[in-house]
Amino acid sequence: MSDGIRPVGARERLGPLGRLLFDTEARPIWDHDTDTLSRPLRRLRHRYRDFAEVHLSCQGLAADRDPDFVDIPELFLRAAREGFGTELMPPPWGTLQITAVWRGLLLPSVLKAEELCAADGGLGLALLAHELGIAPLFVSGDLKAYFYWLGRIYREIRAGEPAMAAFAITEPGAGSDVEDTEGARSARLGCFYERVAGGFRISGRKVFITNGAVARWVTLFAAQKGCGVETWTCFLLDKSMAGFEVGRHERKMGQRAADASELILDEVFVPDDRVVGEVGAGWAISRNVLNFSRPVVGAMALGIARGAFEHAARFCNETRLANRPLSDYQDVQLTLADMLMKLSAMRATVWQSTRYRLPFGAAGAIAKVFCADTSWEVCRTAMTLLGDHGYVHSASVEKAARDARLTQIYEGTNQINRLAIFESQTGAEFGSDCAGCASCASCASDASGASGASGADCGSGGECGPASPVQYKIKTDRRGQSE
Repeated sequence: MSDGIRPVGARERLGPLGRLLFDTEARPIWDHDTDTLSRPLRRLRHRYRDFAEVHLSCQGLAADRDPDFVDIPELFLRAAREGFGTELMPPPWGTLQITAVWRGLLLPSVLKAEELCAADGGLGLALLAHELGIAPLFVSGDLKAYFYWLGRIYREIRAGEPAMAAFAITEPGAGSDVEDTEGARSARLGCFYERVAGGFRISGRKVFITNGAVARWVTLFAAQKGCGVETWTCFLLDKSMAGFEVGRHERKMGQRAADASELILDEVFVPDDRVVGEVGAGWAISRNVLNFSRPVVGAMALGIARGAFEHAARFCNETRLANRPLSDYQDVQLTLADMLMKLSAMRATVWQSTRYRLPFGAAGAIAKVFCADTSWEVCRTAMTLLGDHGYVHSASVEKAARDARLTQIYEGTNQINRLAIFESQTGAEFGSDCAGCASCASCASDASGASGASGADCGSGGECGPASPVQYKIKTDRRGQSE
């Protein structure tokens, strides 16, 4: 082929100004995207990738076969020595780089999530779950929780202790529904607290808690006995508390390297100073955590898909059919291009969700849903490209598909996240007769009646009653047809 009809050759036939207008250098899109970041973020992204390649890639398959193969607390300390476990506080408490977050707190977190999970989804989750565990201390707005308790956890980590944290919401009868406004009102809660002298006593069970068996600290949500989620309160517990035990360890389909365990609480005494935020503010705190954590889950899904794509591209370049690499065949080229297109769209969605002045519900949920669903598609396509090899554990892509499936479930199932998108944008993109507000006379009347009924059950004098249900109405045109 003549050089004049190749991209590089064509560029050379342009004038000096024309040659400056586009780039024909053969570089991964990862490099092009990195170039758009600020210098501190470029350095961070390279450091995240280097750490993941050295410490995670080589252990991922073995950890998938045997979750006990990797010492997660030791791996966490290796990350902490790189400054990756204390990034929610600036020096001298932590390792937060102010220059890296001045345009958005979430971008470093999603960069880290993609790189860790591109190397291995399970080990990446095990490291990232610590940040989810301490997130309530950060997003609650409770200065004592932030400076005293989070500062204490970071001091322990800097002292070489694996002071990992876990986030405990899910219960046997209440999972993703608790994260939805309507579902929360009817959730079958089973973890409750009672006020006692000097604090609270908590009893109940939490299930599917990532790092539940290895974490030292747990941010746990419980409701007042006899009441609903409107009394949910966030508590900071540590494993040394009497009556706090680890129960069953789950055998999962994917992300097996990350522990998922049951937590059992039997009359656990929690002092007053372990309440995060205000008593009864737990549901608000959990919603705020989700605004920060859902883009990270989207980045995890992106990383898993990128790992599958890289394995598939390598296989297609190295495997020959009729004495030609698979990547020479146009059908394979179309498929690889489609996968790369989806990866670029996923990254653009995740990065955009972090660039708003303040996180909001729809942005995080969109990133989570889109990336989780697309990751599942990309990983299945990778298995198809590899043929029989795609079903073999050593090829890594079937593991990636199993890992990707979990991103559609945690941090709220994708169905719950779609409802969150609709709810977040009601009154903006979607019409509404009423948003369930207390200022509206009808809502105030309904809320008062519901509150009285609930208060009679729990003895709180009507203070814990749920708000009235949100009433939705789809916009219609003049002919009565939905828009």
